[in-house]
Amino acid sequence: METTLITNDMMIVFGLLGLAIFLFVSDLLRVDLVGLLMMVLLPLTGVLSAEQAIAGLSSNAVVSIIAVMIIGAGLNKTGVMNVVAGQIIKIVGRSEKRIMTVISLTVAVISSFMQNIGAAALFMPATVRISRQLNFSVSRILMPMGFCAIIGGCLTLVGSSPLIMLNDLMEGWWQNNPEAVANQPFSPFGLLAVTPIGVALLIAAIVYFALFGRKLLPVDVCSLDDDGCMDRRLQEIYGAEVGHSYELAVPAFFPSLTLGELEIRPRYHITVIGIAKNEGYQKEFAPTRESLVEAGDSLWVMSSEKNIQRMVDEQGWLIKPEHEVFANENYPDESGVVEGVIIPHSNLSQHTMEELQFRRLFQINPLAIVRGDKIIMDEINVTELQQGDTILMQGRWSQFRLLTAQMDIALIDEVGGEELKPERTRCAVFCLILALTLALVFHVKLSIALLTGALGMILMRIIPADRAYEAVDWRTVFLLSGLIPLGTAFETTGTAAYIAQKVLGAVGDPSPLLLMLVISLLTSFFSLVASNVGATVLMIPLAMNMASSIGTDPLIAALVVAVSASNTFILPTHQVNALIMRPGGYRTKDYMRAGLGMTVLYTGVLMLCLKFMFSI
Repeated sequence: METTLITNDMMIVFGLLGLAIFLFVSDLLRVDLVGLLMMVLLPLTGVLSAEQAIAGLSSNAVVSIIAVMIIGAGLNKTGVMNVVAGQIIKIVGRSEKRIMTVISLTVAVISSFMQNIGAAALFMPATVRISRQLNFSVSRILMPMGFCAIIGGCLTLVGSSPLIMLNDLMEGWWQNNPEAVANQPFSPFGLLAVTPIGVALLIAAIVYFALFGRKLLPVDVCSLDDDGCMDRRLQEIYGAEVGHSYELAVPAFFPSLTLGELEIRPRYHITVIGIAKNEGYQKEFAPTRESLVEAGDSLWVMSSEKNIQRMVDEQGWLIKPEHEVFANENYPDESGVVEGVIIPHSNLSQHTMEELQFRRLFQINPLAIVRGDKIIMDEINVTELQQGDTILMQGRWSQFRLLTAQMDIALIDEVGGEELKPERTRCAVFCLILALTLALVFHVKLSIALLTGALGMILMRIIPADRAYEAVDWRTVFLLSGLIPLGTAFETTGTAAYIAQKVLGAVGDPSPLLLMLVISLLTSFFSLVASNVGATVLMIPLAMNMASSIGTDPLIAALVVAVSASNTFILPTHQVNALIMRPGGYRTKDYMRAGLGMTVLYTGVLMLCLKFMFSI
């Protein structure tokens, strides 16, 4: 093996790699700005040409991510993901661990026959919806899903680029080294040869997050900048008096009474925003004083915890641990809280909400009236409204759109959610199937296949072009676009080959299992800082040579390289990790905390599989 000497370009690449890792760990710059910094410094230092430095913007991975984000937005627009989320909750229940397990396993299986970035991106909207709907932290679900999407590529020989390339690279080495293989014919691996290893890795990942996920992943259910987090926003603006939303159960012994007879608002400062009867099959939103509360009903209410607790103690009702009957309506894309100001000459001015039949007509719940420095909570239905009053209201987004169209009121906050187009569901599903068919059946390049589906979403008017651009997370795009040329520099300058030679040379004459461990760790490092494809092309010949020199099976060494190329969890450099970073609210240290244990577990399970399945 020819010795590689260190060059000036290698030293620059080492320096830039160290700078990138330092910035990732220290959070001094946003991750997308780190990517852009690498894109600028590589050509300025002369390591790469300008064309090579910006090539990441047109790479297959980046274009694929842009396309799947647009496809995901189109599926969301038609309500397809609502159906998927609903079915998962219906089948699995409301347990966080069960939902995490089912979603992760599903995405892993899909990743076994298509690109893992596509599987993760297509399932991400449903995952976010389920997490918010059940009041889980989305960070508890997205990282396990992402890690399992990466591992899912190891379930079959067509699940990831390194495994797709494996047989071809092995055959090329076999033909060029007839003496090392004693002129034996080459026997390629079958489609499911790697499946036992992949299944073991997948089970280990699920168990890892089920046991340690709460300690490893961020704990905040919602952040202050999360527009969908209604309860936190209410606390920040109106304090504890307006409070949170709860779902209550009326016990069987309770007599039938109207809301007016119960006097819930004047006695407890609680707003009833929904009543469900017949186990949720009949729902009334924005109920009035005449609305009847009966045994077996479920009530959707808003108030402070102390007021709710006082009422249920006196009435004998039960507070449900989470929203059940009103789970869909409580989802931030379906309903929320906004402020509206009564403008001059408004048709609301000098009238009460009771006179205008405000609740009955618009199915919107007034929570409070703000007049100057005063917050009016009592008798708001019979309070005469004045110009300049601010009304805090809760309701479904579709009803707020109806309100603004018919009443002279200016909403301070933007109306959330999107008007769904369920009539375009078939068109959206067709675009998705078309993209997958082009990629899997006709072997069209993944980026082109997915762009075809994304363009179909726009041309069929499922989403407008402007909405398609808004759906793209440009932070993820620029992060990957900047890291791809850094990986290119790592390979083209000989830096990767230099490290590989030094490490393998330092090992000396190892045992077969120790050699496999070194090969696995080295491949993982190259996949983390460069690319899994580049690491595979570089390491397979080196690993097969080393295995042959100590008398062990070179094919197993090559398989270790291909599987270890997916061991990329510590940094958000893998395209799946970059994709879930912003929706999950992750920082680099979150990947390091959860990814370090996953990397060690992945390597350990792989070594055990080699020992017991292949007798290494």
